[in-house]
Amino acid sequence: MWDDQDDPSAEQRRKGLRVAFAVSLGFTFGVSLGAIVPFLVPIFAANFLLGSTGPMPIGKALGAALLILFTGIGMMVLTSLFGDRPPTFLILLALIYFFCFAAQSAGTGGPAIFLVQVVAIIVPLIGILNKELANSILSILITGILGGTLLMWLAHAVFPEPASTRLVAASAVIRPPAYRQALANTAILLAAVVVCLVNDQLSAALVIPITIASLLGQFDAAASSRMALGLVVINLSGGILASIAYSILTLRPSLFSIFLIVLIVTLILGGRAAGSSKDAKMYAGALTTFLILFGLGVSPVPGSAAESFTTRIVYVGAALIYTLLMAAILWPRSETRESHSK
Repeated sequence: MWDDQDDPSAEQRRKGLRVAFAVSLGFTFGVSLGAIVPFLVPIFAANFLLGSTGPMPIGKALGAALLILFTGIGMMVLTSLFGDRPPTFLILLALIYFFCFAAQSAGTGGPAIFLVQVVAIIVPLIGILNKELANSILSILITGILGGTLLMWLAHAVFPEPASTRLVAASAVIRPPAYRQALANTAILLAAVVVCLVNDQLSAALVIPITIASLLGQFDAAASSRMALGLVVINLSGGILASIAYSILTLRPSLFSIFLIVLIVTLILGGRAAGSSKDAKMYAGALTTFLILFGLGVSPVPGSAAESFTTRIVYVGAALIYTLLMAAILWPRSETRESHSK
């Protein structure tokens, strides 16, 4: 074990095991406790674990947790004040999405930025589309933040990283923000949010915008048409795996079956997402898709059980195709080439 502590493949295995352990444990506990959104805690934990090889320091973890929590509270206030005034509300949402995309393009904020974006998508959509769930948003957020943070530290305690590896942690690549690209991404995401609000289906609202936000964060890996095709296939595989997993679960429905299913799938997707290759972000996106779709299948979200997995996979496929087409149309060519060259 000591001999391979500096081996990149050994480091990837340890990170993959941490992700699989935290995600499967968090998901199973969420289902056992009757969590309305059981995929939120594992998504938070996975992003924290994939964002760094070593455990997040207490100060940084507290800062990320407070940022996400204050974003959620702020979104609740904005939804309450401006939810019935669509033009003003959409402008405010656009500003938040824009700053998130600008921070991502600059390589700042780490995994917390994507989680802030997820919160800024989920909170207003739930607040407007389902008034019953709106009253539980704050408790859902607090559970997600605390659960994800605790699982991150627990996973590092169970599968610790050698001290020498933690000392040589790679620093984030900081670059100038791509404002025009961030503006295009904002338009792409905001249009999807508007469609979901008009469509009035909570399940679609939880799948489509988060898939689009996740995909837009992966685009720096899609440097060619072949890579773009791989992006679609890998992300869509998360939905297909969720459908297969749910079919298996119906044969022997139990918490142990859920734990085992999520563990196996997360070992496959999370293990690849833990690597340093260009397709790692794609597998992280596929893991997010799997958790959302499988989570909706076993969650008590009103109306989610009535929809087939085929319908939800269609949502994912539509989100993938829409995002690729809109990015090809709206992305500035110079910034696209520049981001791919880095």
